[in-house]
Amino acid sequence: MTAAHTPLDHDFYCCEILRQTDELRAHLTGADLSATVPTCPDWTLRQLAVHVGGAHRWVAEIIRTKATAVVPQERVLDSSGPEKDEPEALDEWLAQGAALCADALRDAGPDQAAWTWAGEATAGFWARRMTHETVVHRVDAALTVGAEYRLAPELAADTIDEWLDIVTYVQAAKLAPAAAELRGPGRSIHLHATDAPGAEWLIELGEDGVSWRRGHEKATVALRGPLTDVLGVFYRRLPADSPRVEVLGDAELLDFWLQRASFG
Repeated sequence: MTAAHTPLDHDFYCCEILRQTDELRAHLTGADLSATVPTCPDWTLRQLAVHVGGAHRWVAEIIRTKATAVVPQERVLDSSGPEKDEPEALDEWLAQGAALCADALRDAGPDQAAWTWAGEATAGFWARRMTHETVVHRVDAALTVGAEYRLAPELAADTIDEWLDIVTYVQAAKLAPAAAELRGPGRSIHLHATDAPGAEWLIELGEDGVSWRRGHEKATVALRGPLTDVLGVFYRRLPADSPRVEVLGDAELLDFWLQRASFG
């Protein structure tokens, strides 16, 4: 991975898993759980929630057992959702899963060895991954129910950092054919958050693959706007032609990136 920015503190991630899950639960309270999630159209709100809660329990099991190989989802207790269909049961199940995950990660510490699908086989990887998994799906829920959402600048910026780390790793490890296409000389993307000092990125698509760093530099195309909206476009939760952001330069290159860096 590109060591372009230091990840946040392990305990911060553990706390954010709980906080972001609480925000997700608030979005779900009183909502129609059968509603389709527009940014994940294969899921209803309930299925989105079960995905998040199941992921929390899966990672908790990996960390708790110090797994050295992938843990099949069917071996994880209660990972398929609560037994009862009532919204209250789903809410309680989500809270329990987040607590199991955060507690397991906090007890393990960031350096405990653990199986991951990435190059970094530590509990620290999972703390960061589960934080941003929860962040993005919380955004999905907010968009579905029409709720406002806010992300702390350091959290939103780290969400972008982490996805760039994942893209560069997946490309280098040849884990996704689409990522292999993110190459070519002389093309670059600049992300510029207009409301958060230092929240700027240069992504370069070179012959050897993707590289990135924080910084303000000229690029083939620039995406400018408030940090939360730049993150929304980057994660394909907001269209690139939204009036909330500005695209300067080769818009087709930005579309090319968004189409091929959307695996996962």
